[in-house]
Amino acid sequence: MALDVCIRGAGIVGRTLALLLARDRLRVGLVRGPAPVNGGGGDVRAYALNAQSKDLLELVRGWPAEAHATPVARMEIHGDGGGELCFRAEDQGAPALAWIVNVPALQERLADAIGYQSQIQWLDAPQPSALTVICEGRASATRDEYGVNFEVTPYPQRAIAARLGCERPHGHIARQWFSQGEILALLPLDGNRVSLVWSVREQRAPDLLALEPAAFAAHLEEACHGALGRLTLESERAAWPLQLARADRWCGPGWALCGDAAHNVHPLAGHGLNLGLADANELARVLHERDYWRNPGDLRLLRRYERARKGDMLAMGAVTDGLQQLFSRDDAPWGMLRNWGMTGFDRSGPIKGWVARQAMGQI
Repeated sequence: MALDVCIRGAGIVGRTLALLLARDRLRVGLVRGPAPVNGGGGDVRAYALNAQSKDLLELVRGWPAEAHATPVARMEIHGDGGGELCFRAEDQGAPALAWIVNVPALQERLADAIGYQSQIQWLDAPQPSALTVICEGRASATRDEYGVNFEVTPYPQRAIAARLGCERPHGHIARQWFSQGEILALLPLDGNRVSLVWSVREQRAPDLLALEPAAFAAHLEEACHGALGRLTLESERAAWPLQLARADRWCGPGWALCGDAAHNVHPLAGHGLNLGLADANELARVLHERDYWRNPGDLRLLRRYERARKGDMLAMGAVTDGLQQLFSRDDAPWGMLRNWGMTGFDRSGPIKGWVARQAMGQI
């Protein structure tokens, strides 16, 4: 079939966008990308998805089964000098603050939904179309072909991800520790398991990755102060460099960027995929509302999408970058300030509630 839209990149954002566009009877080609390399142990990533993302994925029948989407009832954040911050879903009248979703299960569910859409065609190579959407991720080659400047600010950190078994029940609590410029997050999964995202100093990452499983788990137990008792490494460890990045242009005549191909933020707030799914939702909305005589690649349409999403991305990038910079400073005055600020914010009432609802996608 002749294509209206060709999506380069069949990750979560690309698959979701394809399903949204197919609902409008657009003819969509979805280009398969190379399989991710992760040490032969399967994809160990898990994402924290907010209510807005959950609603979107349910709309396209892409939300995974209950066993692969664990609700977060509470989030506990611990500073490096006694500062503490806690968010509770019940305080917001919500069933969960977020859901921790297994990446392989989400990708499989989206693939199943695509199988029922005759408007979507799987491709091994790009084909001509009115609109090309680039969803290839942070290392996109197509973005470079269009002459987009991708401005990258690397952080002196590397993220380590893995799956762990816990001696104590996690209680559907997401836990996060800021210490010595590093950020450790343990996110609840099904059963008595957690997903690890540990942003460590670049020079320390190779040593941690080289440790035997038991020694690595022991380092984690110490870093989280034994909050979940004995930990057991149940997967391979994946690692990647962290960066703040943004494209100077998100669109041009007949093409647009979406997801990590357009922006990267620090994972400390867990909003990377939420931003990408919001991109897909906004682009689909703009195309849905277009005048009947405009084709999907019309630059005026794509500019509307770019304006709508750039502001949200810049705001989230500024917040995550500011927090990363604040907690990476070792000098005493900054340590006192950030821990005092955390405790004060925890008691701020309406302001704290507004921030929680913003993060949950309720505003």
